[in-house]
Amino acid sequence: MISSSRLIARRRAIAATGAAAALALTLAACGSSSDSASMPGMDHGSKSSASSSSSASPSMADMPAMDHMASGNGLSNGQDGYRLTSKDSTLPSGKQAAYRFTVTGPDGKAVTDFAVDQTKRMHFYAIRSDLTGFQHVHPTMAADGTWTAGLSSLTPGSWRMFASFTPNTGKGTDLVLSRTVTVPGKAAKTPLPAPATSTQVDGYTVTVEGEPMAGMAHPLTVSIAKDGKPVTDLEPYLDTYAHLTAFHEGDAAFAHLHPTTKVSGDNGGPDLSFHAELPSSGNWRLFLQFQTGGRLHTAALTLRVG
Repeated sequence: MISSSRLIARRRAIAATGAAAALALTLAACGSSSDSASMPGMDHGSKSSASSSSSASPSMADMPAMDHMASGNGLSNGQDGYRLTSKDSTLPSGKQAAYRFTVTGPDGKAVTDFAVDQTKRMHFYAIRSDLTGFQHVHPTMAADGTWTAGLSSLTPGSWRMFASFTPNTGKGTDLVLSRTVTVPGKAAKTPLPAPATSTQVDGYTVTVEGEPMAGMAHPLTVSIAKDGKPVTDLEPYLDTYAHLTAFHEGDAAFAHLHPTTKVSGDNGGPDLSFHAELPSSGNWRLFLQFQTGGRLHTAALTLRVG
């Protein structure tokens, strides 16, 4: 009888310990769920109506098909075993130039299999250290994995070359890697324009509404007008109505944002919604690209992030 009583008491103790462990795991799981909802990144949700609550979160089924958020700030030439390599450390000034580069994988070999993102397998950006001279091009790849990016005239100074891509191998993570090049000559630094809510390009007025905070997802609305009238003839460009790229003043950190508005023919605009997350405070130079009448327009604006 004594032995049996001890056995029963021992089983009850084990059961109580198991219940406590299960409760702890449940609480930990709740905490993990909360943390994952606040992970760095952009919430590419559907465009909300004016009457919708700003705190409402769309379900995955409601969200339009968008490209994945690029990983990191792009200031490194390597990430997750992938590396951006190039023999071009200088490029000529005042004329068209070709920047050649290769992406190597974790095995050290040139990657040749890339996923298509916004109709392209590679997006390439060039920006000078003072955030002038922005170029967004789509290079071509040779059979051996060597990419060639054709660039327009470059001014003297230090430039950073960004490659944004998704390898079809591994986990399929979107990556942004970069290297710097020097354009010889006397470099004259251009002061960054002061923060503003609107700018003009090619007769269009581009207005940005929103007050993003560093490291927090925040909605931005871009409105496009011409001659005082809302523009409603935006054409699809790279599977969206506008392409938005941002660079941070000082270190040229990269951020890549897209509107959540669904594309439905050549009648986009005038308002485009973004869910933006800019990781650092300070000034960011935004470059918005949109297309009308078969012509691509690039508007630049400085946004202050608190």
